[in-house]
Amino acid sequence: MNARISRVRVAATAAAVAGALTLTACGGTTDDGADGAAEGGDKGAKVSVTDATGKKVEVPESPKRVLALSEMDLDSSLALGVKPVGLTAGRGQQGAPAYLAEQAAGIPVVGAVTGPDIEKVVEAKPDVILAGQMADEQVLEQLRAIAPTVVTIDDTKNWKKALEITGQVLGAENEAKTFLSDYDAKVEALEGKLGDKAGAEVSVARYSPKGTAVMQQGVFISDVLNDLGFKRPGIQKEKGEGHSTPLSDENLSEIDGDWLFIGTLTPADGTLLDELQAKPAFAQLDAVKSDSVTEIDGSKWTSLGGALAAVSVLEDIEKAMAE
Repeated sequence: MNARISRVRVAATAAAVAGALTLTACGGTTDDGADGAAEGGDKGAKVSVTDATGKKVEVPESPKRVLALSEMDLDSSLALGVKPVGLTAGRGQQGAPAYLAEQAAGIPVVGAVTGPDIEKVVEAKPDVILAGQMADEQVLEQLRAIAPTVVTIDDTKNWKKALEITGQVLGAENEAKTFLSDYDAKVEALEGKLGDKAGAEVSVARYSPKGTAVMQQGVFISDVLNDLGFKRPGIQKEKGEGHSTPLSDENLSEIDGDWLFIGTLTPADGTLLDELQAKPAFAQLDAVKSDSVTEIDGSKWTSLGGALAAVSVLEDIEKAMAE
């Protein structure tokens, strides 16, 4: 869905939202109306946090009803021990990303990757909104009228920075620091287990019926692989223009490497590699010939990612590559 369609959808719900916000206002307001708390929100002490855009936002000191409007926000919240009251469906998913499905069970869906459903956001009665990488000012204004809204993801899409900001919002800064320290220790331990595969050339791709896409620099999985000191083949050494770069079968060599991790957003119980083996261009890859291909959950490896995703990726790599 493009930005214009998103704005039209938001405008179409304006009347309903206005009515809901009128009821909210009757319950009391904060000093800053634009960042006021929704009905049922915490009207106690506030703290100031600086979001990913540099904007200072007053949030409840102890938020009770957290709304997560991106996969990374959901991941960060769960990593810090907070179960949100609403989430947006993951990329290619009907609800939470597959790797978070169990932990996120029962959380209502209030939107999709294309944007939130404002009426459902109001119904969730959040006292703080984690807005991911939201950049549409019209939508942000709608959200700020409902509850304090914090953009958690900056242009680097770095999950560690997002976790730190989320920790500040949730009053869980120490928990965020501990998580990151534990992650660093897991990375160091895994590097020691990789043996002669340390520093290998590792490729990550996502397959769909429309074709294969490769993950370049500037996305979640590349940050994790960089932490482990892996090299990347071909254009994966460079920053891409979007989240992933589509390839034709003629250019499929761009996904080759010492090791190839490939998956889909909707895993199908290990059948992907059988399907790909029937493709001549895939069968000719060196990684395929050396049996160095691992099928992965694309909703974890090749989407927005997050703290729990990063730790789970380390476990996947250890299982596939460690001696």
